[in-house]
Amino acid sequence: MSFLKNLFSNPKDKKPEEPVLNLESLSLDQLFVKNFLKNNGKFLYCTTLEEVTLNLANIMQENSWETIICNDYDLLKLTKTIPINIVETSLNSFPFLVSCEHLIAENGSILFSSNQLKECKISELTENFIVYATTSQLVKTNGDGLTGIKSRYQGNIPSNISAIKNYSPNSKNIDFMNYGNTNAKNLYLLLFEDL
Repeated sequence: MSFLKNLFSNPKDKKPEEPVLNLESLSLDQLFVKNFLKNNGKFLYCTTLEEVTLNLANIMQENSWETIICNDYDLLKLTKTIPINIVETSLNSFPFLVSCEHLIAENGSILFSSNQLKECKISELTENFIVYATTSQLVKTNGDGLTGIKSRYQGNIPSNISAIKNYSPNSKNIDFMNYGNTNAKNLYLLLFEDL
């Protein structure tokens, strides 16, 4: 019967097939962005440091945030022209401006260590994160990220290595592999093109 339908069907009735996205052919940055957005992350691409500062100011204004947590002196340079209050303690009521170790393309996650989080667990920190990262921090897999940390900090490997891969804190994740993972954060990524 299916043969007869195919034989007598009108060619106009056929729906065009959607192209299949080949993940193998995507570049590292395209793969990361695709997976990051799939996990409900908010992504802002910046080509200059002025754009980074402008996007940071827009994020603060959009969310009516007047104070942020930041304990990274390099990131504090980005906030000099923005009228915001900065605290160094990890209070849960303010957004956290932070850098990261690596961006993991295979699953769209962001890898942190004690260099950014100090002794705090991700689940103990505020729900709102603003992450500054560069395109040179992109790696393909979690293993590549850990290898990068090992080679970067030879002999003095940081502790508290963990990742955030769910960017919707209020969603109910039914994936068994993520059961008990309370690292979901409302996260903005300021990705600076440094290559």
